[in-house]
Amino acid sequence: MCTAVYYTLNNQEVRIKFTNPKACLPVKNRHGSIELLPWGRRMHQLGKLPLGGWARLDAIYGGHWDRWRPIPVKLVIAQFMEKDIEECSHWFDVTPGKWIQGLVAHWERERRVYVVTITPEMEDAAHDRWPRILSTRGQSDYSE
Repeated sequence: MCTAVYYTLNNQEVRIKFTNPKACLPVKNRHGSIELLPWGRRMHQLGKLPLGGWARLDAIYGGHWDRWRPIPVKLVIAQFMEKDIEECSHWFDVTPGKWIQGLVAHWERERRVYVVTITPEMEDAAHDRWPRILSTRGQSDYSE
């Protein structure tokens, strides 16, 4: 489900878990520059946007995110961490030329980014959700 990320921004390496209330993700905007946005919302944080740091792709297709005016974005992340069924952490590289898809949600002045997740196709996958990874085919929306 992508519980931690690693990225480099302005020559600084960042390795951060979602559980950190100050966690932000690097979002590539339409002009090509990188903007850090808060990664989801935790129970103790004020706001109206959904709790958690992830948005299921099927929920996006189902219209569950529509009220938050979702915008698909590219997350500039080099690695992400997943835990297996035994709660062991594993880091995975994001291949050059690919990116993790994010969703920026809005409520009045509040803006937060969520990692878009999919259900793995393999029945015996160790994870029930996986970040949606796209390639440079020019794809920047939620289409298949």
